[in-house]
Parts: sequence; structure tokens; C-alpha cells
Amino acid sequence: MSNNQDENSLYSNVAPATRRRMQAVRGTNTAPEMVVRSLLHQMGYRFRLHRKDLPGSPDIVLPKHRKIVLIHGCFWHGHEECKRAKLPVNNANTWRMKIEKNQARDKRNITELRHHGWDVLIVWECELKEITQVAERLRDFISG
Repeated sequence: MSNNQDENSLYSNVAPATRRRMQAVRGTNTAPEMVVRSLLHQMGYRFRLHRKDLPGSPDIVLPKHRKIVLIHGCFWHGHEECKRAKLPVNNANTWRMKIEKNQARDKRNITELRHHGWDVLIVWECELKEITQVAERLRDFISG
């Protein structure tokens, strides 16, 4: 079964309005991604976006440094102990399966990236409330 068929069957138990809302969520150029890109640019780093030749088409690739920055939405990637990652009450099992699938895919992609010599940093959506800490983490990660 293709990914699109998996998605359609996953959403079949979800109310139509919820389904439309969730399917409208973008996968690239999200607000959190734009914030991190802006930070990196202000720090003077140059990067590539969504390289399709790398596993999972990573959000931000810094080829010169062999570093990758992934920006994860707390809900969609199942950020543990984060209030943004709370599953909806309706169809909780459906959403749990979706999030677990996303987490398994993330783990596979990160393992493969590291196998190919890339260092990977995950920036969670909720961390962007403390922008100075995120900037420090990014600087430490890239220069380290």
C-alpha cells in the first residue's frame, strides 16, 4: 500500500472538518522552520533546504559542516512530555498510530543520515519560545 493510501485509510475515521484541517498542515516552509532559518542566516551560516537526495529530505542542510537541522512540530512528531503533543480525544488510536508511524520514519531517517556521516540536531517547535537558547544550541551544534 502506498503512503497516500495509508494516509487516506488513516484519516477515514476522522471527522471531515478535522481531516481537512490536518491535511492542510504544511510539511515545508512552516513558521518554526522559517524562524530557525532566519536565526542561521543571521549567524552567517549558509545552508540548503529539503535536499531530496538525503533520507527524509531534511529541513536544513549545512553541507560545509556536515550538519543537518530538523525542525519538528511537537504534535506530528510526538514530542514526549510536551503539552502540544497531546493526542485528541476523538480517534485517539488513529492519531497514536499516525504519530508512531512518523516517529518510526524519523528514527529510520536519522539513523541513515548518521550512517552517511551527517550530524543531526532536532529543534522542537516548543523550544522556539526561548529563541536565545535555540540560537546557542545551533551555534554549539554547528561549531562543535
